Amino acid sequence: MNKRIELTKATIDNNHLILEPDSFPNELAELQAKGQMLVDSDQLAFIYILETADEFVYAGLPHTIWKELKEAKDKSLKVILKIKENEIELADILDELDYLLENIKGNANYGEEMENKVVGLFSLT
Repeated sequence: MNKRIELTKATIDNNHLILEPDSFPNELAELQAKGQMLVDSDQLAFIYILETADEFVYAGLPHTIWKELKEAKDKSLKVILKIKENEIELADILDELDYLLENIKGNANYGEEMENKVVGLFSLT
């Protein structure tokens, strides 16, 4: 089973969006960015995929941090995952986000609540 961490803290600092989890399992110290994202409509979240040598780790980006994610997108900021003293640049996250936003707009497969929240917050027309 894949592990999941929730990125609940989002801070814009020095032209970067810094994302941090509330807690982090120590056994996941060697994470690398995969450069791919998914959607979790049930949790109203985007999922960024990270990987270790032998498993995937899902980093949840809940709707509570989408305002900062939108600002990073609008300003083309680098997005950094910070875990304790380690920082990982989330490669291709803004391109992946653009792709998902276009797919969600007008697509009932993601559910009405997810579509409405995405369209409203990211100002999609």
